[in-house]
Amino acid sequence: MNFLFSIFNVSYQLMDSFAFLIISAIGLAIIFGMMGIVNLAHGEFIMLGAYITTLLAHSRVPLPLAVVAATVFVAIFGYIVDRLIIRYLYGRPLDSVVATWGISLILGQGMLILMGPSLQGISTPLGSFTLGDGSYSYYRVVLFVCALALLFFMYWLFMHTEFGLRSRATMQNRAVAQSLGTNTSKMYTITFMLGSAFAGLTGGLYAPTMSISPTFGSSFIMPSFVTVIVGGANPLVGTLLSGGALSAVNSVLSMLYGTLIGKLGLLVVAILFIRIFPLGFSGLIEKKLMRGR
Repeated sequence: MNFLFSIFNVSYQLMDSFAFLIISAIGLAIIFGMMGIVNLAHGEFIMLGAYITTLLAHSRVPLPLAVVAATVFVAIFGYIVDRLIIRYLYGRPLDSVVATWGISLILGQGMLILMGPSLQGISTPLGSFTLGDGSYSYYRVVLFVCALALLFFMYWLFMHTEFGLRSRATMQNRAVAQSLGTNTSKMYTITFMLGSAFAGLTGGLYAPTMSISPTFGSSFIMPSFVTVIVGGANPLVGTLLSGGALSAVNSVLSMLYGTLIGKLGLLVVAILFIRIFPLGFSGLIEKKLMRGR
């Protein structure tokens, strides 16, 4: 019986880690994979989603509606940032790093000035259940379901819609896609909005699970970047494979040696993997497919 409890505990931790990596990284993966933009303000976009969700929840707005509102608001904010700043940086990845880093500083310090060092949080919904000596949150299970739903949505969006077709063409060869009638600048704007929306959704979903402060996004930025880098340029295949592999490493090491060792193990595995496979999981899959032909 203890063995079964241990199996369940490992599975629960793996599920929780997988949801965290997928949900936090998917917006960043879309922007990086489609645009080649390294968005260092991704954590602050997540922070905005958490603040909006928390403020609306304090105003007695139901949590699901608050999360949706935060997602829409951050998407609109992403559109404004793209129109004012990012559109001048298409094809300039190093400049985009500096610009988005500046945006992250402005957002973090601005929120500190406006809202103070912390905000009263909201309680985690749905309660918990006990199994053996452990207590487990139902909401963490919901987050796992949300991660799977996001992956299915991404698959449908990129594989079964006109936007997905044009976005994949733009990703593979921007010049050719533009010559065939695709407005690549418009595609990039929509992509940045979509990535921003997913960042807002991440903040909204995880707002009930963490303390709310201007540094809220710092807990997400390192794991999301590691997931995207290990996954490679393909935001769908790469994110799924890297999220699954890294969540297994993180959950096992965290259970055996603690959270700190789990995070360090995540970084070490990511460094070794990128050293061996510089293009990440998606590049590895593409090479195998090319060889198969």
